[in-house]
Amino acid sequence: MSLTKRILLGMLFGIIVGLIFNLALSNIFDTFHTYILNPLGTIFISLIKMLVVPIVLVSLILGTAGISDPVKLGRIGLKAISFFLVTTSLAITLALITALIVKPGSSNFSMEGQNFEPNEAPPVIDTLLNIIPTNAIDAMVSENMLQIIVFAIFVGFALARLGTKVEGLVKLVEQANDVLMYLVNVVMKFAPYGAFALIATAIGGQGFDAIMAMGKYFFVVLFVLLLHLILVYGSAIKVLGKMNPIKFIKGFSPAMIVAFSTSSSGATLPVSMETAQKNLGVSKTVSGFVQPLGTTINMDGTAIMQGVATVFIAQVVGGDLTLGQLLTVLLTATLASIGTAGVPGVGIIMLSMVLTSVGLPVEAIALILGVDRLLDMCRTAMNITGDAVCAVYVERTEGKQNDNDIETVS
Repeated sequence: MSLTKRILLGMLFGIIVGLIFNLALSNIFDTFHTYILNPLGTIFISLIKMLVVPIVLVSLILGTAGISDPVKLGRIGLKAISFFLVTTSLAITLALITALIVKPGSSNFSMEGQNFEPNEAPPVIDTLLNIIPTNAIDAMVSENMLQIIVFAIFVGFALARLGTKVEGLVKLVEQANDVLMYLVNVVMKFAPYGAFALIATAIGGQGFDAIMAMGKYFFVVLFVLLLHLILVYGSAIKVLGKMNPIKFIKGFSPAMIVAFSTSSSGATLPVSMETAQKNLGVSKTVSGFVQPLGTTINMDGTAIMQGVATVFIAQVVGGDLTLGQLLTVLLTATLASIGTAGVPGVGIIMLSMVLTSVGLPVEAIALILGVDRLLDMCRTAMNITGDAVCAVYVERTEGKQNDNDIETVS
């Protein structure tokens, strides 16, 4: 049986076990969670996260070093960043329009007894100013992905410019990449058990009572995620990537399943890169540059949640967002996606910044906490899918550019 099928079976079994605990055995769920589900889920997440920093560092160094032409490096970077910003803007726009039409917060909700103290979201200007690390080792220890990316691009650029002088070092980095990819395959053998534990925890702990209470908001977010996948990503992969969307989804589905079960685009990065290279025909150079970059600055699924949640909370507290406030949400949510760590639940923290920007009570985040864990799984799958779509697009256009260069020379 393939790994994908085993992960799906693990998730299905997790749903069944979670429902049983939620509906009939809630009194012993805490014990089962403490001694079985939580250890399994934690071990799986930890095993993958253990590889994230070295894989981002090594893959970006190789990706940048493989682009010996500075003009080509700048061209790929411009394409990727432009793609990410445009699709994120479209995602938040779709979310705002749909939420304004459906009005998910028009029902009566109560915030009584809810307490939530979010961590303070970092100012956008600080994120932009602090992308250059003063200590590269400290950036890796603290898992500051933007700083790691900048450092890796500098090292890769230096290796590309020095050429034959550093052939040995390039070979060493390539061998390190081989070791890391082997470890990914080893760790993924544990994925079905980790997926079972994570799904069982999400459903057993939250249950469908929370979903029913927040049903309208929950399904509006799901609808916009699906709409974005079909309209934006479907069009992009067809028009820009020159690939059948069905073929793309089928090829990339193993990574989407892992993202869904882990709720972490950062933890899924090793799998998504390997899947894009093996199943979608993306070169190691493009994949190693675009996908780690996307994991850090491309969060379309998170942006969709923030757009719907902001309109929802505004409707719950009885306020109407002005056009200026809607534009502020659009800009803030787009910028908030830059530098957002690819770990579970971070979207909630960044949502506090968006709410503050338009004067809405941050405490109202408590209204959506009940279903956010399940939505987090869906939007993480969306986030990594956008990275892969961009990688396919860059691969196709760069291949054509290379052909044109050869024709010009000849």
